[in-house]
Amino acid sequence: MLTALGHAFFTLSLGMGAIMVYGSYLFHNASIARMSFTVGIMDTLVALIAGMAIFPIVFANGLEPGAGPGLIFRTLPLAFGHMPYGTLFGTLFFILLVFAAWTSAISLMEPAVAWLVENRHMQRVKAATLTGILIWLLGVVTVLSFNKWSFSFEFLGQKKTDGLFDVFDILTANFMLPLGGLFIAIFAVWMMKKESARDELNIHHEWVFSSWRFVMRYVAPVAILIVFLHVSGLLGLLL
Repeated sequence: MLTALGHAFFTLSLGMGAIMVYGSYLFHNASIARMSFTVGIMDTLVALIAGMAIFPIVFANGLEPGAGPGLIFRTLPLAFGHMPYGTLFGTLFFILLVFAAWTSAISLMEPAVAWLVENRHMQRVKAATLTGILIWLLGVVTVLSFNKWSFSFEFLGQKKTDGLFDVFDILTANFMLPLGGLFIAIFAVWMMKKESARDELNIHHEWVFSSWRFVMRYVAPVAILIVFLHVSGLLGLLL
């Protein structure tokens, strides 16, 4: 369960500002609470459907189920290879996957682009170009980590062999995302005014707002802290 909660920070882009930036572009009368609930439910349903489609193929062909995100490039070609018109549907699927990665990249760029536009008064085209180039350079570094720039190290007893790619992965997934989510939760209920939070969330039922505020004040920080201790390996040391 702790591993799944840690994965939620990645799949929902929690702790990195992407959802907040999208939320800032909503209409003023839109319900952030309803939108957040819908996004969480739909993301979970898509993940369950993908799991039911992929893992039977994994077990049927003796593949490693813990191979990570790259598993999709190993299992789905096998599935398409055993179905009528598999080449056509496989090609269409991976084209759609490219668009999914592209739109995800845009959402992850948007917080940095918005910050440059609003705080540094930079033109949006220039801000997007600069951010894109910096991300591309970091991407080149991670690609080279699989060959020429690769080096090995151990993290929590596991051997890592992909150099800076593994370093970035550990820093973001194990530290930055959980801590970012923790600080956002603290800010939303301990620093932000109660009236401002109620107005932004657009929750009309008092008991719903009170329940949300209680969860965000006491339950969420503790849960996020436990996830952080788990993914960083500190929980095992404490126990």
